[in-house]
Amino acid sequence: MEARTHLREALAEFVAAGTAGFAARAAAELRAAGEAPPNGTSGAPSASAPLTPQELQIARLAAAGMSNREIADRIYLSHRTVSTHLYKVFPKLGVSSRAGLAEALAATGHAD
Repeated sequence: MEARTHLREALAEFVAAGTAGFAARAAAELRAAGEAPPNGTSGAPSASAPLTPQELQIARLAAAGMSNREIADRIYLSHRTVSTHLYKVFPKLGVSSRAGLAEALAATGHAD
């Protein structure tokens, strides 16, 4: 119960500071503590959480149907690094699987 107070305060501060990654984490922890974050602070994708160039490249390759290992071989990374980037990309684009990547990229103007 006491943690919720701290998480609400942290979430508000992170949103005010424009640190989307920390806000998303605080929102997730608040949900895990049994409380829904206030509207507009859910850590949903926004202009304040753009994809990095490497995340964009990986998202495009994954949307094209390549596996993590194929992507890793193409851009000289480990498949675990590719997996980590995709883990960060999914919430930024508001998708939960590779199937939604192409549509989400097109909606944000990042499609090839």
